[in-house]
Amino acid sequence: MLFSKKDLRKLIIPLIIEQLLAVTVGLADSLMVSRVGEAAISAVSLVDSINILLINIFAALATGGAVVAGQYLGSKKPKEACKAAEQLVIFNVMAGIAIMVIMYFGRDFILTRVFGNIDADVMNYSRRYINIVMAAVPFIAIYNSGAAILRTMGDSGLSLKISTVMNCLNIVGNAILVYGFRLGIEGVAIPTLVSRAVAAACVIVILRNQNLVLHISRPFKFSPDISMIKKILHIGIPSGVENSMFQLGKILLLSFISGFGTVQITANAVSNTIAAFAILPGAATGLAMVTVISRCVGAGDYEQVKYYTKKLMKSAYIWMAVVNILIIALLPLIMRVYGLSDETSAETVRILVLHGICAIFIWPLSFTLPNVLRAANDVKFTMVVGVCSMWFCRIMCGVVIGKYLGLMTLGVWIAMIIDWVVRSAFFVYRYWSKKWQGKRLIS
Repeated sequence: MLFSKKDLRKLIIPLIIEQLLAVTVGLADSLMVSRVGEAAISAVSLVDSINILLINIFAALATGGAVVAGQYLGSKKPKEACKAAEQLVIFNVMAGIAIMVIMYFGRDFILTRVFGNIDADVMNYSRRYINIVMAAVPFIAIYNSGAAILRTMGDSGLSLKISTVMNCLNIVGNAILVYGFRLGIEGVAIPTLVSRAVAAACVIVILRNQNLVLHISRPFKFSPDISMIKKILHIGIPSGVENSMFQLGKILLLSFISGFGTVQITANAVSNTIAAFAILPGAATGLAMVTVISRCVGAGDYEQVKYYTKKLMKSAYIWMAVVNILIIALLPLIMRVYGLSDETSAETVRILVLHGICAIFIWPLSFTLPNVLRAANDVKFTMVVGVCSMWFCRIMCGVVIGKYLGLMTLGVWIAMIIDWVVRSAFFVYRYWSKKWQGKRLIS
């Protein structure tokens, strides 16, 4: 077997902790900025939806690099695996710089056109927040590349250490600037930028270690290899299209929700923050899937693919149940901590109870399982299903249920559950059809 129980624990446990840290920082940000007011919470939610879009793009590209490097490792070609890792860093850096420039030139269009008619105080906070956090885009690109490379080696402990440093800097910086210097929304934005810059620097320092299974050259040579980048993009572009369309759909729905008023925007923002905890075990397992399955596919051993898929999916379901039951039980306490109005709190609880129950049964099939297909290079199928389900189920149903049936934000979340159900049906069918086998990217 390519991965022992110890190997899987070494890979998955740090991933869960890392995901927990990332979500905790999001929670800490929203709690701290809540001191400024509900308008500030709404502003951070709006701008962070763009940040999540960018993070998803870089994560998709990183997945492409991880799959290629993982398949090379599985086929016992370490030199080619290192080359794939280095080209991933090079390409993501170039993409990060380009996107940052585009975002700065287009920030007024995004805030005024994409999000539509939002309250003046929300717009003011959004402008101040976006001016700072957009500078972190290249650092996000570097960190996502490095974290994917470290996971591909099967040692997610290193990425956990970097994530710990990054998140601690963010939380401490927030506390100092928000509570100490009372900088308001800038007190949340500045630590975000600084922490991501530090994380990117840590990634580069670690990957320069020539003793690692995967590393970048020393001295580093900025020499793009078109053939290797094409392999990475063969996985990364479909995944990127799927992820970006997914997040773009969420942004459009967020713009739709913004028309319902600050109460609904805030309920959606808080619900998104708490829901991130609810899907944490499935998300961490999905990252592990890429590492494990790509290595099995590279070795040409599809029996091990099936074995590890069953094992990891079972683990995801168990922990999703534990986490979501705990969250639902703690909702009264969570609402008191946020200090929301009664109307906002009631709407948030309705959303999170619905989300938690459905996440236990549906989420792993719709988001963890398709990583098996991606790691096996069946990325076009996952892209088509993901994009079509997003637009036809989540967006169209969201508008109908939210606006015309009068359920507003809750209606949008009901449409999201419908999207999960449709995705799950297609991905389960594809997995059992075995049409994804034999699509190995490398020769």
